[in-house]
Amino acid sequence: MRLTLCTNQKAILTALVTAVMLVMNPLSAAAFDRTLPRSLAAYDPASEVDVELVLAVDISQSMDTDEQEVQRAGYIAAITSQEVLDAIKYGPTGRIAITYFEWGGVGEHFTVADWMVIEDEATAAAFAARIAEAPLRQVQRTSIFSALEKSAQLVADNKYEGMRKVIDISGDGPNNQGGTITEMRDKVTSAGITINGLPLMMKSESSAWQAMLHLDHYYEDCVIGGPGSFAIPVRSKEGFADAIRMKLVLEIAGLMEHQSLVIPAAARKPVSCALFD
Repeated sequence: MRLTLCTNQKAILTALVTAVMLVMNPLSAAAFDRTLPRSLAAYDPASEVDVELVLAVDISQSMDTDEQEVQRAGYIAAITSQEVLDAIKYGPTGRIAITYFEWGGVGEHFTVADWMVIEDEATAAAFAARIAEAPLRQVQRTSIFSALEKSAQLVADNKYEGMRKVIDISGDGPNNQGGTITEMRDKVTSAGITINGLPLMMKSESSAWQAMLHLDHYYEDCVIGGPGSFAIPVRSKEGFADAIRMKLVLEIAGLMEHQSLVIPAAARKPVSCALFD
């Protein structure tokens, strides 16, 4: 069996070894602090979380007001659900860091609920309230490229130290602005961030355009990536809340870390990811 230490475990081990050396050869507190790596010297236990989770939510013009309301209500219900709270509670630290922003075209990013730690019912309710109280917006374009870039920036710039870093991106159409989607996907995943998808296909029965897109296949082939990445398509308004609750539980518990839910159908051709870029 191969044992691999995570970053925080390595840091703690380094501190223990240094402490033993300190007993053998006493130093002043200031001198001791200077012997530590900068990241360890500034270590704050309060920053430790099981996962840093970015909820990136599509508000492009193809999402009508009713769908946006269903989407918001689904996230609120999922975040405060007992299943999600239990997934958080039984994690190694019992805490997650989470943020929720809405996106459209290039540069159209709106932070609805900034980074916050959820560790119990009260903190989950407080985070959900931020989402509920924010006004609905609608923008024109769909830049998944830009949304992933912004999400990765949010992960890089926050103050938390998560065992895992996950972007949960929802959308009802392909990337049509910003750049080559697969290049940005690969850049994000190379930074150690997993991208999971929530392709919204609620109009697939009434819209020939959306039915033709096979958005679930597009997300599987072009958007998601990283260890244990997966996509859960939403095909009805009634199924949205269940889909996002299941998705959050899997992401928080890390149940898909060593496997993938993406099992491409043998009969289908790979999606041409650059077709809409």
